[in-house]
Amino acid sequence: MPLLLLGLVSFLAWFVSMLSGGGSPLILIPLVSLWFGAQAVAPVITVGMLVGNAQRSIFFWNRIDWKLTLWHVPGTLIGAVLGAYAFKEINLEWLQAIMGILLIVMAVTAFINQSQLRITIQAWQFFPLSLINAFISSLVGSTGPILNPLYLSYGLEKEDLIATKSITVTLMHSLKLISYLALGILSWQYVGYGLVVGLAAIPANWLGKYVLYHMSRQQFRHAILTFVALSGVLMLWENRGELFLLIT
Repeated sequence: MPLLLLGLVSFLAWFVSMLSGGGSPLILIPLVSLWFGAQAVAPVITVGMLVGNAQRSIFFWNRIDWKLTLWHVPGTLIGAVLGAYAFKEINLEWLQAIMGILLIVMAVTAFINQSQLRITIQAWQFFPLSLINAFISSLVGSTGPILNPLYLSYGLEKEDLIATKSITVTLMHSLKLISYLALGILSWQYVGYGLVVGLAAIPANWLGKYVLYHMSRQQFRHAILTFVALSGVLMLWENRGELFLLIT
């Protein structure tokens, strides 16, 4: 029964993420943590995101921004390896609380300043951004939609954003998976749970692609920023204890 529910929730999460530029892990992480334990979150989500985003990349292959992707590669490589090692050595429970605050600030700022979104970020800046993103993702399982406002600032819209993000996320989770295997923190049980999450993406991506085609750019932009803000609120709520300790 838990696996069936995991598959159903994963389908919903992947469908929503197609229309909001990502963020499916933020729906799945609490469920995985509740059923399989906090230590399972990063490996399970990594396997699931690898499978689902690889398929999504194939869907939108001709819409990938390869210039931006090439800037992602070195930062993602370094960040994923360092983060996977840190995952084995340290426990940063307060990190998601800080991410929640950052997501809310980014979403509010983007809503207020939408007219300048296209002129603030250049491709080369995604090298340090991808390094930080991959490092944090290796620690907590996924950073969800944290880079989405920056993709919008760069100028990506709809299918272009989904395609470029999917190929970079596929790369990041591939490197994380290799690192987890090398460090001996990935069990076959976690792989099985992750495959349930990833395979649920296949029908969700098909349906989401159809709905996305009929959305306007403005609707897509608003959906992204709204989901970023809601993700931040959800992170803060789930980590309110750590936030309180951090503040005090």
